[in-house]
Amino acid sequence: MDTIISYIDQHQGEFWIAFGFTVLVVEVLFFGMTTIVLMFSGLGALITGLLMLAGVLPATWLAGIAGFGINSAIITAILWKPLRRLQGKRAPVRDKSSDLIGLEFVLEQDIKALQPGNIRYSGINWRVEIDPEAGVDLIVAGQRVIVASVDVGIFRIKPLSTALGEKPAA
Repeated sequence: MDTIISYIDQHQGEFWIAFGFTVLVVEVLFFGMTTIVLMFSGLGALITGLLMLAGVLPATWLAGIAGFGINSAIITAILWKPLRRLQGKRAPVRDKSSDLIGLEFVLEQDIKALQPGNIRYSGINWRVEIDPEAGVDLIVAGQRVIVASVDVGIFRIKPLSTALGEKPAA
């Protein structure tokens, strides 16, 4: 164990470079570049190691840790705005398409506009709500319905007769 520690002590520049690459690999493989903090830290460690190998920084732990912190802060200040600009200002457009839209089934329970129901489909318990564009406030059990839109865990349905263009019953 003492030999490993003494080896790292004697090769601090290489240690910081290896540490930087390890942090960058963790960022890419495990987090998919979602936590840019690790990217900034990895780049800061790489620069610290390169500065030690070039002789600009002394190969001591104090210089290494200080250089790591300062370099990470500088990289963050330089790259923050360009990376923020790459994200864009608009929220991504929600995709309203789904293979489940158009699915027909017989409603198992009455549902009201303010009282949704449930259905088990494909091994998942779905919440069933009346689609706002259906033009009805109540759909009774036993009625054939069609899925008009889908959200996470939610079917928004219309009576099949309404979906086919017929006027809803008053």
